[in-house]
Amino acid sequence: MLNKSVLFISLFMVKTAFSQEKPLVFKGALIYTIAGEPIKNGIFTVQNGKIINIGPEGSAINPAAEVIDVTGKIIMPGLIDTHSHLGGPDGGDGSNPLNPETRAMDAINPKSDGFKKALAGGITTINVMPGSGHLMGGQTAYLKMREGKIIEDLLITNEKGVTGGMKMANGTNPMKGNGGFPGTRAKSASLVRELFLKAQEYKIKIDKAGKDSSKLPERDLRMEPLVEVLNGKRVVHFHSHKSNDILTAIRLSKEFGFRLVLHHLSEGWMVADEIAKAGIPCSIINIEVVGGKMEVLNLSLKNGGILENAGAMVAFHTDDGITDSRLFLRSAALSVRAGMSREKALEGLTIVGAKILDLSNSIGSLQKGKDADFIILSGDPLSVYTKVEQTWVEGKKRYDITIPADKAFLTGGYGVYSSDRGEFHHHDGEEDEEGN
Repeated sequence: MLNKSVLFISLFMVKTAFSQEKPLVFKGALIYTIAGEPIKNGIFTVQNGKIINIGPEGSAINPAAEVIDVTGKIIMPGLIDTHSHLGGPDGGDGSNPLNPETRAMDAINPKSDGFKKALAGGITTINVMPGSGHLMGGQTAYLKMREGKIIEDLLITNEKGVTGGMKMANGTNPMKGNGGFPGTRAKSASLVRELFLKAQEYKIKIDKAGKDSSKLPERDLRMEPLVEVLNGKRVVHFHSHKSNDILTAIRLSKEFGFRLVLHHLSEGWMVADEIAKAGIPCSIINIEVVGGKMEVLNLSLKNGGILENAGAMVAFHTDDGITDSRLFLRSAALSVRAGMSREKALEGLTIVGAKILDLSNSIGSLQKGKDADFIILSGDPLSVYTKVEQTWVEGKKRYDITIPADKAFLTGGYGVYSSDRGEFHHHDGEEDEEGN
């Protein structure tokens, strides 16, 4: 048995070593805090995974700090992708159109190359979704782009006490007309309502039982996450394109009182006033050339600006691999070109995403006490010429464009990633084992 005094000394040494981690000071950059006006020639200090201080030129610098000159660069918060499919999540299968019990975290490969690709695009937090081929695809997973071998190394528990939301979808994707799946929009909505009614009944039994465990209903894995939805702990992330489908999603959220985030919204601009009036946050995708299905035919780059002008809260997402995580900054740039304000576009990449995921107390803006998730850019964040030079997650550098192995994840073309094997098939211009 380990001697108690030895154990105490060991723990003290570990704690002391962590608490005395040398502070890092980034000096001279233009800093977009998102919480306020940009700071020219700023002083940005991080230590032990947190932001310690942020201020203008001339701010005090800890004499023990390591100072990194980033003059001429731009620092901004790590980007938040509110809708991604990196890591290979599966979600629901063909046995049922509604699968609230399935969890993306049980299918994600934490060693997936896709996470490195996201880091090359400046993304530090992602919401990994099951697919949209079901009315209810299952539980999403909120992940930090930390280095990790197991999924728990990446998972984030938000301020509501859950590690993800609930993925739902309507429109053409889940309408298969066989195997219990709906064949019409009306049937889609009725199946959802039927399941939520069961969840309400289950919740009533739990509420009546109170602290008396003997009166609790038999545990039901399908109902448990839906009770979290009904209690407001787990937000619903709803895939919806057409204006009538968007309004159906809002109608369902009002009927059952669940928190809602609308995703994609190809025709969101058509019902922007209704979305804003309902107070529903939006997560939009920008695609320059639409295709694949008719319901995205009316997608417009003006979507973000119209939703903003109506008063809706707007974030962006990649839906990777629909659009590439490496080009996430470009999503905001396209919306600005089409009429969205620069301020709201940058917020849409950062703090709005944090709010949507119930993580704004720790990420989404550069403020003292928040996680040290940030990126260093070569130029203006909305310029096509700008490169993400470094990506930091909780004070640890996770991507550096000057390292050839890292840069390969930025420059590698389609098909170079192998998520299942966790390998990357391009080695700084050299042939791989297969001679490619």
